[in-house]
Amino acid sequence: MTENRFDDLFGEADAAFDETYQKELGELKGMTKDEIDALCPDTTVEETYLALIALVEEASKQNLSQAQLIGRIKDLGDIAIKLAKKIPSFAKLL
Repeated sequence: MTENRFDDLFGEADAAFDETYQKELGELKGMTKDEIDALCPDTTVEETYLALIALVEEASKQNLSQAQLIGRIKDLGDIAIKLAKKIPSFAKLL
C-alpha cells in the first residue's frame, strides 16, 4: 500500500491519543503512601486513590475531554479532588 499525505497526520493523531493523560497517570502513580495519607488521613483514602487512578486510565482509553474527566473526579468527592490537585495539570482545572 502506498503512503499518502495523510499517513503522517494519522500517525501523529494516534500518538497524541495514546499519550492522553499519561503524564498525569505517571504523577498519580508516583505518589507515596505518606503523601496520600498527609493529604487525607482517612481510612477511605487508599480506596479513593485507586478509584482515581482507574478513572484517569479509563479517561485516557476513552479519550475524554478535560471537562468530562474533571467532572468525574468531582463526582468521586472531596478526597479525590484533594488527591487530583496534587497533579499540576488537574489543579489548574479544579
